Amino acid sequence: MVIVAALSARELLTPACGTGRVTVESALSRTTTLSVVIPMFNEAAVIPALVARLRPVLDALAVDYEVVAVDDGSRDDTVSALFDHGREWPQLRVLRLRRNSGHQAALTAGLHRAVGQWVVSLDADLQDPPETIAEMLRVAREDGVDVVYGVRADRSTDTMFKRNTARGYYWAMRRLVGVDLPAQAGDFRLLSRDVIEVLRRLPERAPVYRLLVPSLGFPSAEVRYDREARAAGETKYPLRRMMALAWESTANFSAAPLRLATWLGMSSFLLCLALIVFGMVVHVSGATIPGWTSMFVAVLLLSGVQLICLGLLGDYVGRIYATVQNRPAFHIGFDSRDERDEAAGAKPAARGDDRTPSFDSVVGVRG
Repeated sequence: MVIVAALSARELLTPACGTGRVTVESALSRTTTLSVVIPMFNEAAVIPALVARLRPVLDALAVDYEVVAVDDGSRDDTVSALFDHGREWPQLRVLRLRRNSGHQAALTAGLHRAVGQWVVSLDADLQDPPETIAEMLRVAREDGVDVVYGVRADRSTDTMFKRNTARGYYWAMRRLVGVDLPAQAGDFRLLSRDVIEVLRRLPERAPVYRLLVPSLGFPSAEVRYDREARAAGETKYPLRRMMALAWESTANFSAAPLRLATWLGMSSFLLCLALIVFGMVVHVSGATIPGWTSMFVAVLLLSGVQLICLGLLGDYVGRIYATVQNRPAFHIGFDSRDERDEAAGAKPAARGDDRTPSFDSVVGVRG
């Protein structure tokens, strides 16, 4: 069993640029077909059931695989249980974080460490059935897609509150974020090595993968399944964490909260203009005390102007925010010139080449 004890070990295995040596990680990636990443936090009670269902599914695939169990600073016997099963299951790999960093951070650590050509992210609670992994891998290979989403066709095992909040979350994200977000798709998905490498290069501190992956624009497909009841233990997503996820999703992918000041400023300014007219009419009618009209008008004008300025400032802060994220503006899925060069045995042109290629088929560009 391979045990990763520190997150910085990969840098020790990476050779200096230009040495020509092959890293251990790159060598493994050429031989490992599938990686299954499982974030865990206090999941000791569910691990026996998870292993009992997951291992037969992966063994039946008849491919080289690994299971990356990421312990997110558990306070129970999660790590001990994983080590016990790892003695009999050599493909089980334990990655332990030094402290509890959250589900998305644990998932990030697992995705960055996985070496398979295909990587599946799976929760430990068995609400997402491991048996679906075989169907995901088949669809990815046959349809030639880079992402396969696990879409929940039936959530009857969830409470009404959970179903309604999930529906509201996906509705709000489509309105605010605007990405092509699959309905009822959580963190159960299959990603190709190309997608993993793009995710590893993004400078995201707190990625929300259910929004980040669709925004990349890779070819995708869906596999539907029935969501099951939690096998054991307690949910790790109470109302507080669901609200935190909704805010992280909004803040990471939209500057709409910053633009709220602009709309409030414009609305208040129009209201101020109407109230100024009202104040002048009252002043002309003589129904005011001396000094009231000038003070009233001055306060209204200054308030409206301040809110508009705050809105403009928020808009520029939003642009700085988008720049700091440093996400790629587009992803080229195909270039006919590269195809011709490879067919002719020539080296593909560098990215700096400004020649205009002719495209004989679809070019996937995500702007």
